[in-house]
Amino acid sequence: MDILIAVLTVADVLIALLLICLILVQQSKDSGFGSAFGGLGESVFGAQTGSHLAKMTVVFASLFLAITLALAIMTGHRKAPKSIVEELETAKDAKAVATAPAKAEKAPLAEKTPEPAKKPETLAVPEKKTVPALPPADK
Repeated sequence: MDILIAVLTVADVLIALLLICLILVQQSKDSGFGSAFGGLGESVFGAQTGSHLAKMTVVFASLFLAITLALAIMTGHRKAPKSIVEELETAKDAKAVATAPAKAEKAPLAEKTPEPAKKPETLAVPEKKTVPALPPADK
């Protein structure tokens, strides 16, 4: 469906450009549309107004209208696009479900009894050993 929408959009743009060119190429009439109903209706709607350019303009305008209407209907019935964040979340959920290990039953937690507070240990200072004094040496 997206390819069809893209093709119709390209066709719509091309027809719009051709329609612009056709309108710009046509000769302007001295009497505008407002004076068409002021008594000059026969000359405006007569055989002279059915030139090839005017017929092509009507055909291209009709095609432009039909394609634009079709595009509006087709894009209106499309699903709403997801945001990038939603797409990442669904992909992450799908991956988590596919790789999730089987749930094991959890054993109830044993109640912990608080350990008695330990007294801070004092550093033991080594005892000083006395070295016996040597007898004075005789000279």
